[in-house]
Amino acid sequence: MITKLCGRDRGPRPPARARTSRWAGRGVAQLIVMVLVVEVVMAATTVQALFVGPVRPPATRPSLPVAKPFFPATTRFYVDPHNPAATWVRDHQHDRRAAAIARRIAAEPQAAWLTETNESLIEERARNLVRTAAAQRRLPVLVPYTIPQRDCQQLSSGGAGDTAAYRRWSDALTRGIGDGRAIVILEPDALAHMSCLKRRQQADRFAALAYAARALQRGAPRARVYYDAGNSGWQPARTMAERLRRAGIERYGDGIAVNVSNFNATADEVRYGLSVIRELRRPRLGVVVDTSRNGAGPTRNHTFCDPPGRKLGRPPTAATGIPGVDAFLWVKQPGQADGCAAGAGMFVPRYAYRLTR
Repeated sequence: MITKLCGRDRGPRPPARARTSRWAGRGVAQLIVMVLVVEVVMAATTVQALFVGPVRPPATRPSLPVAKPFFPATTRFYVDPHNPAATWVRDHQHDRRAAAIARRIAAEPQAAWLTETNESLIEERARNLVRTAAAQRRLPVLVPYTIPQRDCQQLSSGGAGDTAAYRRWSDALTRGIGDGRAIVILEPDALAHMSCLKRRQQADRFAALAYAARALQRGAPRARVYYDAGNSGWQPARTMAERLRRAGIERYGDGIAVNVSNFNATADEVRYGLSVIRELRRPRLGVVVDTSRNGAGPTRNHTFCDPPGRKLGRPPTAATGIPGVDAFLWVKQPGQADGCAAGAGMFVPRYAYRLTR
């Protein structure tokens, strides 16, 4: 930015030759600035190509520097052969929709949602996922989704019976991951969706999330923990940052996840995620964005439950090219219902097929 100096008297004027040289120097400086502006515009155009729709620069305000994407651009994420789409394809090979679902959904890396409340089962499942992925030199994405009073007892209700049970469950998950590498998306909706909880219950939830993240930090040191932070259409960035602080992200987290199970445009979610990081004033924290179903963006009224006309988003990649954004991931498994097309979590081939069109 070029700032114009006020015309205050700063002593005797230089001779004419000196003034001429000074103005010539200013002309060179302005030329350099013009070149830099062109380079910035070209760089912004390159980043814009990553998204659906135009990318508008964030509002001008002082901001902290952000970290480079944490994962190498060549990172490969784990494809679970038992993901819901792959399982359906194996059982329905002669269905006319099977080929498209197999190619566009089943073959892509997706997160594994960990919802079993049995501690032994969750430890064994986490261990198998991490070890199998390591053998293939791939990185698994795990989603603990067992917080007490999950989803405020609505469409995706369930979870551990109380905070003590959740702590035991978190310990079992940590043992399962052990020294393996993994991305952990910690409890979707748990912080954004707290309207059903009383003050004491909210305090318990903050403590439960902090416990889970602390356990992972200490017992699974190669796991990278991203707290779920809702999405750009839910809570203001400042509100979400405060909730994340109370849940221990400054001490135990590696970043935040946004747009999980939602349909907002990637560019909007990048802006929102980075604004939350600015509010936290922790530039070391990264952002991951769920792009599983946001290829067409949201509906006009931002319907969240199995809206029609949606499409698959950008396939999972760590090559985001955006400082502060670690990865685009498929956290929600495409084809799984939100609770309207079928029971929450059920695979619906009709819905999955439409996402591929």
